[in-house]
Amino acid sequence: MSQPTPLLTRDVSLQALNTFGLPARAAWFTAIETPAQLAALIAWPELKRLQRFVLGGGSNLVLAGDFDGLVLHVRLTGRALIAEDADAWFVRAGAGENWHDFVSWTLECGWPGLENLALIPGTVGAAPVQNIGAYGLEMAERFHTLEAVDLETGETVVLDRAACQFGYRDSVFKREAAGRSLITAVTFQLPKHWRPITGYADVARELEAPGIIQPTAREVADAVIAIRLRKLPDPAHIGNAGSFFKNPRIDAKTFQNLVARYPDLPHYPQPDGTVKLAAGWLIERCGWKGKTLGPVGVYERQALVLVNRGGARGEDVLRLARAIQASVRATFGVELEPEPVVLGA
Repeated sequence: MSQPTPLLTRDVSLQALNTFGLPARAAWFTAIETPAQLAALIAWPELKRLQRFVLGGGSNLVLAGDFDGLVLHVRLTGRALIAEDADAWFVRAGAGENWHDFVSWTLECGWPGLENLALIPGTVGAAPVQNIGAYGLEMAERFHTLEAVDLETGETVVLDRAACQFGYRDSVFKREAAGRSLITAVTFQLPKHWRPITGYADVARELEAPGIIQPTAREVADAVIAIRLRKLPDPAHIGNAGSFFKNPRIDAKTFQNLVARYPDLPHYPQPDGTVKLAAGWLIERCGWKGKTLGPVGVYERQALVLVNRGGARGEDVLRLARAIQASVRATFGVELEPEPVVLGA
């Protein structure tokens, strides 16, 4: 009996599927909503000859041009508590689940641990790819395992933290496994002996204002949500990809030279002896906050965010990004690395 042919569409616009609102087209497109659809795709003989890109919420993506390959839009859903022990709850979610909705659900269920990552756009399956992080927490710290399908072999694998090779806004899925591994579900390990993470000044101030001294996880989440709503544009109204640049890390000697010139330089010492700098501060000091270059600009409330002023294309975004990188390099001698994945360049 022959295998069913997967449901594929030719020449599909991706403009509504990326939060920057950039125009581009995919030569082939498929939406994966069920395991059966995924099985049919893997059995399709033509799959291996095509370039592939796995798409989640499209929130960490710059479409630099059309993609002459297959875009796989992951829409697998479902969420459940699958186990617990004396120390943690183990919570599993389908890769297509909305990230913020999932975080909110865990808090409603009384399982803290992801509250600092509230309101980050995207999907559960995209969270490990980017190793998302905010306000003192990285996803890797709450990660247990993920399930993925190898699109070359059809094999289903379960990967732990070490196998995912998490780094700062990085993982194996942005490198060797890009276009090969399709994440289907992620399991998180949420601590029963929970302590709030409130070391970031913005979070501390937000909690101090109403007099909250010992916050609950819900209160931390509410503080993070309030901060993000104030500082970051809603992609539904202003196209953007969230934080566009990684916070750079520099060695101790470079830091000493910089802080001598800029005593107010925000900095965060790291366990390995390097020092993390605030990319937004560097960009703002170079005069880019609120500036516009063609149809793309730097957001007025947060210099780390590039925004689509209307009618922008991928090349416009990359032109502005390169100009900002050049300014920061010339002023501070520091290299800024973009966070988003660039497709179609």
